[in-house]
Amino acid sequence: MYLLVHEDREYLRAPGDELQTDLGVLTVPEDAEPGDVVETHLGEPFVVRRLRGPDLFNHLERTGAPMMPRDIGLIVGHTGAAAGDRVLDAGTGTGVLSAYLGRMRAEVTTYELDPDFADVARENMRLAGVETHVDVRTGDVTEELDSLVDEGPFDLLTLDTADAAEVVGRAPELLRSGGYVSVYSPFVENSRAAVEAAREAGLNDVETFETIQRRMDFEERGSRPSTAGVGHTGYLVFARYE
Repeated sequence: MYLLVHEDREYLRAPGDELQTDLGVLTVPEDAEPGDVVETHLGEPFVVRRLRGPDLFNHLERTGAPMMPRDIGLIVGHTGAAAGDRVLDAGTGTGVLSAYLGRMRAEVTTYELDPDFADVARENMRLAGVETHVDVRTGDVTEELDSLVDEGPFDLLTLDTADAAEVVGRAPELLRSGGYVSVYSPFVENSRAAVEAAREAGLNDVETFETIQRRMDFEERGSRPSTAGVGHTGYLVFARYE
């Protein structure tokens, strides 16, 4: 998949696909390379750009609020997620986190309760080019924990579900030594439940962070944090199994 970019417009297309806009019609060349300029039949130029992580957040089909890039960055940074890691994820949603991890060449097994959402996530994994690295399963991860223990061990658990604490309680059975748990929640009550479950399970290095990021505006009158946009997204709980 490629992005076709014209000024502030971006369109996601595969080689051979046709793009039709008010700027004209073009067919994406089969041998397109990043940086190539292709023109519509009206002569309007589009730059070919290779899909990267932030583009997944902007262009994958959404079935709810996807995890923000800043939250994904904290998960990767705090857990050291890397190529070859086995990741058990729950609460797939749009699948942005799974797609990021898959592009890092981690092997991800992710659970989504809603069958329609799971179908969208599978298509999103195809668009992201990670369908061989991300296995989207339909179901309730809490009902599959016994079988997942047999499938393990995993290097990382990433949880974005209301019942994450139940999975955290089973982390010592699911994780290999040194593995991490990451729990994302928009609500502090769920984060507290995850922390308590982590402590009861004997996990170490239990930490909780609120994720806040402010964009800066630089204008002639002066510089200050932007008054637009969302600063707070949620809470992240991390813990480690030794």
